[in-house]
Amino acid sequence: MGNAPGTTLEELSACESHQWYRKFMTECPSGQLTFYEFKKFFGLKNLSETSNEYVTTMFKTFDMNDGGVQQKLRWYFKLYDVDGSGCIDREELLLIFKAIRAISGGEQEISAEEFTDMVFDKIDLNGDGELSLEEFMEGIQGDEVLLKMLTQSLDLTHVVKKIYSDINSEQDVH
Repeated sequence: MGNAPGTTLEELSACESHQWYRKFMTECPSGQLTFYEFKKFFGLKNLSETSNEYVTTMFKTFDMNDGGVQQKLRWYFKLYDVDGSGCIDREELLLIFKAIRAISGGEQEISAEEFTDMVFDKIDLNGDGELSLEEFMEGIQGDEVLLKMLTQSLDLTHVVKKIYSDINSEQDVH
């Protein structure tokens, strides 16, 4: 039932590994993913606290240098630091967050203003109204809710798919 005659366990494992690799590279072309993306990749939703702790440990096992999260957070920081000053102020965060929402569309759980206030309330530890790279990295990494919201807000996969779809339909016309 199912297995072709002469197919070995090693061949099946190699095939399955190849399929997982293709799925991973399709969904994460950079070869890196955040904890949120890791859970999404494996379909892990609504986990109990104990299960979530286990999944966190599993993720950290694969992310040996914590580089996936670190690299993405640095990129996010640069995106939000509009004037290149090395700090993010409320206006910059709000401006970029509104722009991202305008691009991605759809219903949002909270407003851009509420998101901005939440970020600054939670991670602007010295209260100076600006987020340094260090405050941003440590604050976002230390708060799973903020990390998830930030990652979800910057997930523009559906926008990229729409662009490719438009390009392909234009090519079909010509």
